[in-house]
Amino acid sequence: MKNNLIAPSLLAADFGNLQRDIEMINNSEADWFHIDIMDGVFVPNISYGMPVLAAIQKHAKKTIDIHLMIVDPDRYIKEFAALGANNLSVHYEACTHLHRTLQAIKAEGMKAGVAINPHTPVELLEDVIADIDLVCMMSVNPGFGGQSFIENTYKKIEKLKQIIERNNAPTLIEIDGGVTDKNAAQLIDAGADVLVAGSFVFKAEDPTQTIKNLKSLVNS
Repeated sequence: MKNNLIAPSLLAADFGNLQRDIEMINNSEADWFHIDIMDGVFVPNISYGMPVLAAIQKHAKKTIDIHLMIVDPDRYIKEFAALGANNLSVHYEACTHLHRTLQAIKAEGMKAGVAINPHTPVELLEDVIADIDLVCMMSVNPGFGGQSFIENTYKKIEKLKQIIERNNAPTLIEIDGGVTDKNAAQLIDAGADVLVAGSFVFKAEDPTQTIKNLKSLVNS
């Protein structure tokens, strides 16, 4: 029985009704909460900061998967651990000493993830793949929700899967951006394990049913 995961992205939630949307995910078949932290420097957008994350953490009953789209992420590793993050992904492009950053994340008891932009080749991860719990592959240009999916992603997933298998690594592949019921099964077939869905879930008429449909698509 496959257990591929669905991680709704709270960036697309209704911030006027955040607790309602968090409870919806708690009660749905979703596996993780995906939370994007943006600083307006690494990406041209600012999302939410520590107080909002603390509020989310208070109500969330599932794995908290944090994606840092910020420069100098090392400064905040301890803080995110204190705020209850289970997974912490840093951008390959934002880390000068990636191996050291991964070790620092693990030292705080979190799973260590690496996010890569659409133009970043997966081959660059080969030397550290055994230390990476999760690769968050951007399938849109990072910074804003609701963008359309980049088709080259399937090839990148296949290449990354080969690197993971060649190194006998435990790494999960997470796809972030433009995920819908139209590409979910194909992403899993290519080798993905976790799908992040934002607008597709939260703008749906029935988000709970949409999550259920995605979950059955990725595990059929």
